[in-house]
Amino acid sequence: MIETQGLVCAFADGTALRFADVALPQGGTLLLRGPSGSGKSTWLALAGGLRAPSQGAMVVAGQAPSELKPAARDAWRAGSVGFLPQRLHLSEALSVQDNLMLVFFAAGRPANAPAVHQALSALGVAGLARRKPARLSGGELQRVALARALLLRPRVILADEPTASLDDTACDGVLALLQNQAREGRTSLVIATHDARVAQALPDAQVLSLDKDTR
Repeated sequence: MIETQGLVCAFADGTALRFADVALPQGGTLLLRGPSGSGKSTWLALAGGLRAPSQGAMVVAGQAPSELKPAARDAWRAGSVGFLPQRLHLSEALSVQDNLMLVFFAAGRPANAPAVHQALSALGVAGLARRKPARLSGGELQRVALARALLLRPRVILADEPTASLDDTACDGVLALLQNQAREGRTSLVIATHDARVAQALPDAQVLSLDKDTR
């Protein structure tokens, strides 16, 4: 569940982004549509508690992230929100499995190797567990990113341009995986995208249209 009212994010240069209100039920899908610079990534940062709103209110998975102290906010984010970034940042010194194990550390939970294996297996990449990130293809990295985002069974998945660099076949595969995982876990899904293929594949999703005039 995500709800916003009167949401504004101001910047040091005096500009501000003003967002229309959102009411997304648990298990629903929201598309953030708009060109580069319109505020899609900023909205995701607000939803993930990485930025605090200048005005208005935002509740994500039953919690207003801005009301939490930093340590509590980090723990909430690690346990409740799964991020699927444009570029997956993994430690090149660690294997895929060890990179995913860091998710438990960030959430203050005991390491759980079987859960990592299950997450990778569900996406058909269990055989990559011992590989270093440099040995993965782009498609493999995308699946590892999704495994990491889903590892702790988050209540919300925030995906930032997940199909931008994918061909049509890979795009369809990633969207199907996201929908299936969200459906099975009753997870709310937010996708920031300017890719028309995403809207075509998710005709029932709510849409929040952004443009640079919201500044």
